[in-house]
Amino acid sequence: MATSTEKWIDELKGISVLELSERIKALEEEFGVSATAVAPAAPPGAGSGAADAAPVEEESTTVDVVLTGPGDKKIQVIKVVRAATGLGLKEAKALVDEAPKPVKEGIEREEADKLKADLEEAGGSVEVK
Repeated sequence: MATSTEKWIDELKGISVLELSERIKALEEEFGVSATAVAPAAPPGAGSGAADAAPVEEESTTVDVVLTGPGDKKIQVIKVVRAATGLGLKEAKALVDEAPKPVKEGIEREEADKLKADLEEAGGSVEVK
């Protein structure tokens, strides 16, 4: 097992950062996991104020980007959806056709604002929830 792991690591060293990012996204989608770091739990005995503040902060920093309509330039919107989600053409077209539908869920506010701007620039109607 160690030999195959070493081969896999050597293979990863030889690919571009973009390709590595695409592989990580594919793994996240395939297994329903996220490669983002998880915040450590509050130590026992921490004040209730600290425990109450953590969930509120987490809740307000992650949002969902919902495509409410494709607009006049549907093909441009499909291209942006494909780039943002890594979906294939058929899946991205289906998502755009079935609007209102979430494009990405549970993402950081900054990333959501950028995606919203990209989708609106392409001609789509977007909500950030």
